[in-house]
Amino acid sequence: MAPSYPLLISAAELQALRDARRPLMVFDCSFDLMHPDRGAEQYAALHIAGAVFADLDRHLSAKHGLPDAHGHVQIAHEADRPASGGRHPLPSRENFAAWLCSVGFANDMQAVVYDRNGANYCGRLWWMLKWAGHDAVAVLDGGLQAWQAAGGATRGSAPEATDHETEPTHFQSNFELRPPLRRLVGSADVQAGLGGTVQTVVDARAPTRFRGEVEPLDPVAGHIPGALNRPFADNLGPDGRFKSADALRAEFDALLAGRDPAGVVHQCGSGVSAVPNLLAMEIAGFPPAALYAGSWSDWCSDPTRPVAKG
Repeated sequence: MAPSYPLLISAAELQALRDARRPLMVFDCSFDLMHPDRGAEQYAALHIAGAVFADLDRHLSAKHGLPDAHGHVQIAHEADRPASGGRHPLPSRENFAAWLCSVGFANDMQAVVYDRNGANYCGRLWWMLKWAGHDAVAVLDGGLQAWQAAGGATRGSAPEATDHETEPTHFQSNFELRPPLRRLVGSADVQAGLGGTVQTVVDARAPTRFRGEVEPLDPVAGHIPGALNRPFADNLGPDGRFKSADALRAEFDALLAGRDPAGVVHQCGSGVSAVPNLLAMEIAGFPPAALYAGSWSDWCSDPTRPVAKG
C-alpha cells in the first residue's frame, strides 16, 4: 500500500505523487486578512497546476446569519449552525463535507494544502480535514515558493506560469464524514480550565497583540489569563519551511517548561494562525493538541470573561 502523508510533504514528494497518478487533490489556501479578495486574485494569477482554491471566508468558515429585530441570528437548518464562534467560525462538519463533495474530493485521496503566506492559512484546511476524519492530508512545506523553486508546474495569468494546459474538471464526489481525528474546544471548556494544572493555552498572535499593546482586529486587547505566547511564524526557518523536529521539540519544551503537552489548547485571533503551532507540535513528536477555534475574537466577545495584559 502506498504511503500517505499526514503532516508535511515536500515539493519533490508531491511531484512524485503526481507522476505516479496517485488519487490526489491539491488546495491553494492563499488569503489576506486585511484584503479578503486578494487570495482569489493571487490564485488566479499563479497557482500549482490543477490546484483547487479554498477561500478562508467562503469555503472554510461558516456564513454568518442575519440578526433579527432582537439581535438574534436565525439558523434555518441545524447543519448551518457554526461549530465555533469568532471572526472565522468553523462551518458544521456536514456543510464542510458538502463543499468537499462539490469540488470532487473523495475519501481515498491524499490532500495537499498550501499557501504563499508562510503556512498561515493552509493549516486551517489541514486541521478541518483531520476534524472531518481524513488523515491523509499534508501541508506543502515551503508553500508555493518551494514548489516554484523545485520547477513544479504552475498555472495562471502571471507571466511566470509554466503550464498552459486546460485545468482538470472536478466532478461531484461522495465524501463521507468519519470520527474526528482532532479535538475542538469552545470557550466554556477553556474557561473551565483556567487556573488549573491540566490546561495550558498557547496563543499564536504577535507579542504586541498578546500583551494588549495593539489590537487591529478585535474590540478588546489582551489575552486569556495564563496563556503562553508562541507566534506562529517562529515555527519556520529562514527558507520558509518548518524547522526540524528536534528544533521544534526543544522550543516547545522550553515554552511549556514542564507543563503537560497533552493539556495544550491552541488559539490565536480567530482560530487560523493557531494551527501552525498545533502542526509544529505534532512534527516535534507531541500528541495532537486541542484547538480553540473561536480564539480571542470569540473569548473577548463576552465582557464577563477575564482578560489579561502584559
